[in-house]
Amino acid sequence: MHRLKGSDNAAIHLRIRFLSGVLLAAHLLLVGWLMLRPLHVPWAAAANLTPLEGIRADLAYGPLEAARRIGGGLALLAPLGVLLPMACGRVELSPLAAWSSLTRTAAAGALVSVGVEMLQSAVPGQVVDVDSVLLNTLGVVVAHAAVVPLVRARLRRSLTVSPAGSRAGLRAGALIARSGSRPGSRSRAQNRREGRPQDRSQGRPQSLYQGVTPRITRVGLGPWTDVLSAIHREY
Repeated sequence: MHRLKGSDNAAIHLRIRFLSGVLLAAHLLLVGWLMLRPLHVPWAAAANLTPLEGIRADLAYGPLEAARRIGGGLALLAPLGVLLPMACGRVELSPLAAWSSLTRTAAAGALVSVGVEMLQSAVPGQVVDVDSVLLNTLGVVVAHAAVVPLVRARLRRSLTVSPAGSRAGLRAGALIARSGSRPGSRSRAQNRREGRPQDRSQGRPQSLYQGVTPRITRVGLGPWTDVLSAIHREY
């Protein structure tokens, strides 16, 4: 990551934003294919609208099956916790902005999960489960809290510049602005005072100055000059 500005809101590079947006779109397509495709099953369970009822039912299957079911619910939308802030182009550095980012990401994950559950009600073989919304949102929050602070700390280290170095850079920039477009160049006014011509092609004075080329005014000869030359003059 480069071209990061030293402010509370560090702008993510355009290529990283583009890659995050592509991955986000691909993940949402995968979620739609997994959760909204019709399933040919002999029977389907009733919709669960009681919070935590589906999680208790999963725990009744044993540790391995419960871990698979609950883990699948957590991991389904977990990448949104990282891809959403990166695709939006901002990874805030201040604590208040960090909490705001977490809240927005969790809300976006919950809205996506609710939308998927509402669409599942019209898909054969898919079962609406309110606990899926809880697990999906929790997975987004966990992924955001686990990954985004590391990215934020990396940005903070890359944005740290020593005050002495910044002041020296400002002084050097001011000197360059006063002296010319590049270090070591001479201003045009100084060259004019010293009588040195300016090289327009390169913006630098010529290395060897040979003076101004003399110019002689041409005078035409009239027809009466032959008559005057024939007159005898005595001195």
